[in-house]
Amino acid sequence: MGSTSPFPAHLAERLPVGESGAPCVAQSDVFFPYDGSVIGRAPVADAAMARRALDAAAAAAPAVAAASSGTRRAVLTDIQGALAERSADLQELLVLETGKPAVDCAVEVARTLTTWQAAADEVTRMTGETVPLDLQPLGTGMLGYFTRRPAGVVVGIAGFNYPVLLASHKIAPALAAGCPIVLKPSPDTPLATLWMVDVIRDVLAAHGLPRTAVQLVNGGTEVGEALVDDPRTAVVSFTGSAAVGHRIARAAAPRKAVLELGSNTGLIVDADADLDAAVDAVIRGAFYANGQACISVQRVVLVEAIAGEFAERLAARLPEVVVGDPRDPATRVAPVINAASAARINAWVDEALADGARELAGGARELAGGAPGDPAGREDALVRPTVLTGVSRKSPLWCEEIFGPVVCLDTVADMDEAIDLVNDSRYGLQAAVYTRSLANAFAAVNRLDVGGVVVNEIPGFRSDIMPYGGVKDSGVGREGPRWAIEEFTVSRMAMIRPA
Repeated sequence: MGSTSPFPAHLAERLPVGESGAPCVAQSDVFFPYDGSVIGRAPVADAAMARRALDAAAAAAPAVAAASSGTRRAVLTDIQGALAERSADLQELLVLETGKPAVDCAVEVARTLTTWQAAADEVTRMTGETVPLDLQPLGTGMLGYFTRRPAGVVVGIAGFNYPVLLASHKIAPALAAGCPIVLKPSPDTPLATLWMVDVIRDVLAAHGLPRTAVQLVNGGTEVGEALVDDPRTAVVSFTGSAAVGHRIARAAAPRKAVLELGSNTGLIVDADADLDAAVDAVIRGAFYANGQACISVQRVVLVEAIAGEFAERLAARLPEVVVGDPRDPATRVAPVINAASAARINAWVDEALADGARELAGGARELAGGAPGDPAGREDALVRPTVLTGVSRKSPLWCEEIFGPVVCLDTVADMDEAIDLVNDSRYGLQAAVYTRSLANAFAAVNRLDVGGVVVNEIPGFRSDIMPYGGVKDSGVGREGPRWAIEEFTVSRMAMIRPA
């Protein structure tokens, strides 16, 4: 291997399927996006293995559902502790398999630990309600209440950009709700998730619960289809592209699908905004994770009065975005996940430039030197930090999700027009506004057609204890432990007339 990896090599031999694991049908190399070196081998499943995992999950469902609240909380707490002990190694492995800068991988690990602790805390809040049945004459003398019960087998399908965190957003609330789960990671980034699942299964066994409460099948489209199409799957929780999410929703119906899909996130800068803070939001919010985040800044909508000054200040700060090896603590942008993604992003940029867009001074071409050592990186997968003005509102750079370190600036007359422009999109995941006006802040909160509005902070700000999700083509349902637990449970009514 070209890069030393902390991934336990023995995990490449077997899939975490069944009580003791199952031999894989094949293995696949996992590459370091920065230099293309092999950092590990991952076990690969097929459709038959996916169905085998569902067999085991269905068999485990009664035991997982019967676990007491105290047991579930203890399991989640111990998992959080076990992952915390391995946090440095997990962070190192995430850098190698995702190619994200080290600073972003540290954030992913920290948020993962928060997610597990929050899920443990939410176990104590899984309560029902009493209902006054005597509102109707026939209900006089009756007792009515409802509880929440595990929905059954959950299938979780996670994206490549935050593999451990996205997997935790599915596994932790599933266990809190009393549901077994079968996880399918991205084939590009399965290693850290495999390691985490191995740790989780050991904790389950230590508490007397079946290891089959959490299983993982790594593979391609046929594996995902086998999981989603199976009628034993009660809930599908998917994080990924809108196109794939739509297919999953159709295949899963009428069973529940929780979909966290893409976006083309908007950031509005009002005429009275703190411009230095707003510029800083673009520097921090557009390029983290190499731009491969569903709520990274993509469309910056500037009120005309400050548009020119904002662009000047942003151009002056662009050289701060260091390009280089993601293992270097100073690096903020490194190659994206693979050459195919880079080719798509760069093609969209070239198309926009040919159509009249302009590159902001200090942008991609002037950063060609990058960080020390960058020339040794994979130029075919590198998208340099790019800020464009004059991009057509029909361009893919404006209309679709870029998923790379590219930002588009546009100018409008006032806040009303800015809100309308951000809303003119098929997506609606999260947006932000920078303003000193309380009236304009609340106008944005009330009128922006998105799942979340952030005021005077980057749109990528996300609390793992808030209900996170989108509207329109950005998805349906909500993540965050409390809300995911609700998605993974069903209400059960009880109406009793004492004998």
